Amino acid sequence: MTGASLDQLQIRRLLDLGRSLVAKLDAEEILDEILEGAREITGASYAALGVLNEARTELERFIAVGIDPDTRRAIGEPPRGRGVLGVLIDDPLPLRLSDVGRHPQSYGFPDGHPPMGSFLGVPILIRGEPWGNLYLTEKRGGEFTETDEEAVVVLAEWAATAIDNARLYETNERRRVGLERAVRGLEATRDIATAIGAATGLDRALELIVKRGRALVEANTVVVMLREGEELVLAASAGHVTDAQDVRLPIDKSTSGRVLVRGVAERISDVATHLRIAASELGVPDAHTALLVPMTHRGETVGVLAAFDRGADH
Repeated sequence: MTGASLDQLQIRRLLDLGRSLVAKLDAEEILDEILEGAREITGASYAALGVLNEARTELERFIAVGIDPDTRRAIGEPPRGRGVLGVLIDDPLPLRLSDVGRHPQSYGFPDGHPPMGSFLGVPILIRGEPWGNLYLTEKRGGEFTETDEEAVVVLAEWAATAIDNARLYETNERRRVGLERAVRGLEATRDIATAIGAATGLDRALELIVKRGRALVEANTVVVMLREGEELVLAASAGHVTDAQDVRLPIDKSTSGRVLVRGVAERISDVATHLRIAASELGVPDAHTALLVPMTHRGETVGVLAAFDRGADH
């Protein structure tokens, strides 16, 4: 560039955008504001943001604004970074063209694509590494200028900072949620062990097992079935469960019985097909998925704990 200077309106808008972007922690909101801000500042008819894959060889995501839904459907699959879009992948430097179709690497546009002439592309670098590219096309009233390029370069720097902040926040939030789950799991395990070890009575122990077990696996419903001869008998339940009286399952003809005999847990992705008993008989008529876990005592398998539908509302 040769010393292009931003006007006061562009500077003010860039400052406003920068303050807004770095205050956001939601990545999708950040991307939307980047695209709309870039269009506003440069007068572009269309704006798009391509996110690079991990190897930085093509675009794994492409977000565009300015194109109506019908046109988007007519265009078909989003671009992966070939042609002119790939120039910025291979060489992450600003690229400004008066007619994108005349570039030697242009592949042309697919059927249904709106006509696009002027083009401005700027890489987004996070901590010095290419993360994606900002593409602007079809400037209203003429071609993109050096001033436009300077403004979009500044916007890309704001965007990099905001996206990096959002990613750090999301990482920390996942760690926090994971830690909270681990703590709940430890608390549930402790309470179950304490109840059983204290010999507080079978009913009290089973009550704690289903309630704390529900917290441990974050299930909507947990039931415990204990072995009585050749049957499994429903002994305790917690969560989204209706009354179920005197439920008895034959060990040799039920999925729960198979878990008991084999001593190996099973995940069930479709309760209606694979549980081999109507879920309503266990008091969970709306269940979709399940986890069946054998329960052992002094080396002997004595029952089965069944957890239904992860996502409990604690």
